[in-house]
Amino acid sequence: MRKKLIRTLWIVLLSITGLSVTGIISIWNGWIGYMPDIEDLQNPISKYASQVYSADGKIIGTYNQNGGNRIAVDYTRLSPYLVQALVATEDERFYEHSGVDFQALGRAIVKRGIMQNQSAGGGSTITQQLAKQLYSDKARSTFERLFQKPIEWVIAVKLEHNFTKAEIISMYLNYFDFLHNAVGIKSASNIYFRKEPKDLDITEAATLIGLCKNPSLYNPVRYPERCVERRNVVLSQMQKQGFVTKDEYHELCAKPLALNFHRVALRDQTAPYFREFLRQYMTAQKPKPEDYPSWNKRQYHIDSITWETDPLFGWCNKNTRKDGKPYDINNDGLRIYTTVDTRMQKYAEEAMYEHMSKKLQPTFNQELKQRRNAPFSEKLTPKQTREIMQRSIRQSERYRVLKLSGASDEEINQSFDTPVDMTLFSYRGDIDTTMTPRDSIKYYKKLLRSGFVCMDPKTGAVKAYVGGIDHNFFQYDMAMTGRRQVGSTIKPFLYSMAMEYGYNPCDVAPNRAQTYIVAGKPWTPRNGSKSRYGQMVTLKWGLAQSNNWISAYLMSRLNPNLFVQLLNKYGINNPDIHASMALSLGPCDISVGEMVSAYTAFVNHGIRTAPLMVTRIEDNEGNVIATFQPRMNEVISDASSYKMLVLLKAVVDGGTAGRLRRIYRMEGEIGGKTGTTNNNSDAWFIGLTPQLVAGCWVGGEDRDIHFASTSSGQGATVALPIWALFMKRLYADKTLPYNANEKFDIPKDYDPCAEEVSSYETGIDEVYE
Repeated sequence: MRKKLIRTLWIVLLSITGLSVTGIISIWNGWIGYMPDIEDLQNPISKYASQVYSADGKIIGTYNQNGGNRIAVDYTRLSPYLVQALVATEDERFYEHSGVDFQALGRAIVKRGIMQNQSAGGGSTITQQLAKQLYSDKARSTFERLFQKPIEWVIAVKLEHNFTKAEIISMYLNYFDFLHNAVGIKSASNIYFRKEPKDLDITEAATLIGLCKNPSLYNPVRYPERCVERRNVVLSQMQKQGFVTKDEYHELCAKPLALNFHRVALRDQTAPYFREFLRQYMTAQKPKPEDYPSWNKRQYHIDSITWETDPLFGWCNKNTRKDGKPYDINNDGLRIYTTVDTRMQKYAEEAMYEHMSKKLQPTFNQELKQRRNAPFSEKLTPKQTREIMQRSIRQSERYRVLKLSGASDEEINQSFDTPVDMTLFSYRGDIDTTMTPRDSIKYYKKLLRSGFVCMDPKTGAVKAYVGGIDHNFFQYDMAMTGRRQVGSTIKPFLYSMAMEYGYNPCDVAPNRAQTYIVAGKPWTPRNGSKSRYGQMVTLKWGLAQSNNWISAYLMSRLNPNLFVQLLNKYGINNPDIHASMALSLGPCDISVGEMVSAYTAFVNHGIRTAPLMVTRIEDNEGNVIATFQPRMNEVISDASSYKMLVLLKAVVDGGTAGRLRRIYRMEGEIGGKTGTTNNNSDAWFIGLTPQLVAGCWVGGEDRDIHFASTSSGQGATVALPIWALFMKRLYADKTLPYNANEKFDIPKDYDPCAEEVSSYETGIDEVYE
């Protein structure tokens, strides 16, 4: 009996040993779980991250698999207190093991696993923690976490084989996310104490190392008392390891937290919306209908055209490396040279932020105080308001996660009505507060949004790109991704069609309300002003005043189907745009980037230039592997483009964009067009100079969030000032090749009123007054 028991124990022991060895070998070779290859292990913090360069030769960002606002710091540039605190607190035998501390592991199994003593400390070494941060996804269950552990042991051993102890410590500190966009020890030192890592004193070092246990729990900004307690625990560990004396320990524990905190938001970085759009653009997959939801088939149509016409779209998947694999933007060390100019980008971001923070949002906030239904329009019923809020909840990340976890509708609603700690955006600085997620959604809906793009009309080079007011809080891109109704900014396209058929700026049209019978139904467009009502007015006056009656009259004389075809030539390929009389007033959704690109045709002799974001791409050895040239197509004739410049200049010199002259005192030749949609939901301005075309949109997150009056919510009031502030900064910078004295390329003896109107007719059913 005894021999049988001993034999059984030996069999069990040998089986466990055999299984363990087999498991370790399988993990080591990547047969079980994920095991990074040797190249990835030797460059774990994206040594081969792709770098993005601006047109003026500056690195504006990197693409890597880990992301973050990270700047690497060498071990020699670290305060010795950081190293001492880290080792004393997280891994006291760090210099004695080779990645796995079996003594600490055994203690953790006995005390935490068997005795259920959660305060006994873990068994993970610094190297294991680094392996976890670098290569382990967040576990969705305890079982998955237990499965990840042995994989991290193997990775830790491999890391120890490839790096010195000093390099492992520096990698750990360079990688860790200390909250508040403080990713890596250099950012953390600056954000929390305004110091370099080498200059941190012992209490500052202990504070930051204390965050490594749980940065949210010991957040020094939100929970300073809790943070001090954790800091003192770190100091206690340093005393135990002999780094400080007992007297020094007591003296240090008595010191206050002494933060010198300042936030560094992503808006302080260069072109975050542009960089993210470019990343998505270059890594796009070939469009397939099944990859698009039923409500967004429009995007499939647009992406399919872009895939065929723009070599940059999906470039990483259209091209392969020497080994035949597609390019990996995160790890292949590409050098991507863009067209964005950091100076112009800075001016665009500043212009938007200045107008939105100092003028627009305060004005809107005052108006919201008078609304019972704020921030929504008073025209909405309570039911409609609830539907909008519920739609926003369903679109949120919190809802998606709860739904995936199997939460019921009741549990989800309870979660959205339970206060939680959060950080909110405000123009006066980010706010740490406690609020229900439902209230936070409503809070953000009160904030107006904006998008801005500036292009060189000759080359299509995108010189500035601002997709919103703060990428950290508002990641939806309103420069190229978001599309909103364009209103009257569509009218120049209609007028250009008229110019193509022989009309000129001096031709006249009746300035009165008319009802058009279209497909058997009456349609009577409204106009915002009755100035010169009943008179015959010139087309030049009609566009300058953004007169809806004149636009409708022109459409009645032309052909809506041909107008849609013309919009396609302008680069507007939205399949939801349908031929109708109402199209003359801009009810269709178009992005800021598409509109700016379309307007380049007016400056560029009728030739439209597509947005050019990248000029060349190099591999990690500096070899040029791709170049990109301007993409152009002729939309209208030279003669028509000259007429359009005359028309668009009149908008600025005596029309709806006249405040550029009156208020902003802008000189030189400028053309442009304002736009305002129904209920002031969308405000636009597209402005052009002989050297640049730039456009801006401003509006609420939902169309039912808007100014009540046209005087407050029109494009000239809301969007135009951002353009003006941008251009004034631009002209003031003498290092840039732009000045207000440039002239549009129009022949000196050109007479826009010399040509006669053609007799082109379309067959609109009937017109009556």
